[in-house]
Amino acid sequence: MARKPVSTKAEAAEATAKEASKPADPRKRAVDALMNLAASRPWGEIELPDIATEAGLTLAQLRGLFPSKLAMLGGVTRIVDDAVLAGMSDDLAAEPIRERLFDLVMRRLDAMAPYKAALRRIVPVIRRDPLALAALNRGAVNSWRYMLASVGIPTEDSLGALRVQGAVLLMARVSDTWLDDDEPELSKTMARLDRELKSAGRIMARVEDVHRLTAPFRGLARAICSGRPLKARRRERASERGEDNEDYAPAI
Repeated sequence: MARKPVSTKAEAAEATAKEASKPADPRKRAVDALMNLAASRPWGEIELPDIATEAGLTLAQLRGLFPSKLAMLGGVTRIVDDAVLAGMSDDLAAEPIRERLFDLVMRRLDAMAPYKAALRRIVPVIRRDPLALAALNRGAVNSWRYMLASVGIPTEDSLGALRVQGAVLLMARVSDTWLDDDEPELSKTMARLDRELKSAGRIMARVEDVHRLTAPFRGLARAICSGRPLKARRRERASERGEDNEDYAPAI
């Protein structure tokens, strides 16, 4: 009769150390588990029970944290956001926008570094799935709304949505280079980031010029679409200026 293998003290200690090294936050444990598996296994071969086992969670616990593998991948964005926002300071507050964005992108890449091996394998697969890309883009937009706000760039004005989506695209392009850049100083990545920021700056300058030039036409369009008769709008403006008051007299 075959004897059952007996765990040695060294193996037990190793298992204990591995368990102790797992993050206390179960959400981060699940995300880290997925990314650890993805670093060595094809994305399509990673099953939910595999992730639960790797994270030291039950399948029921994992379901309570994330509805899907894709949601766990989106959890990487939240972890990176938290790391970047926690490390922000006012050191660059007086710097040009381009310098602030350069620093912000490099901070994000530093926070993403532990997941680089997994992202190298995941990104090509996700790019072939339009629905997954759309879902991840929504999360990236929410992320960059906070990122831009953290460096003093408006996100809630009439051009805010364009700035946010532009930042998402810029990050995606720079990340392409970063994934293949194994140099410790990331010189290729920084060169790509510099080019992308220059290009984005030129585009936004043109957009802002057009936005200013078309402001009167947008105001007219809003007035027409409001549905109020022209005479009524004139009376409202006259009332605001006090012209409908008998004591009103225009300045000479």
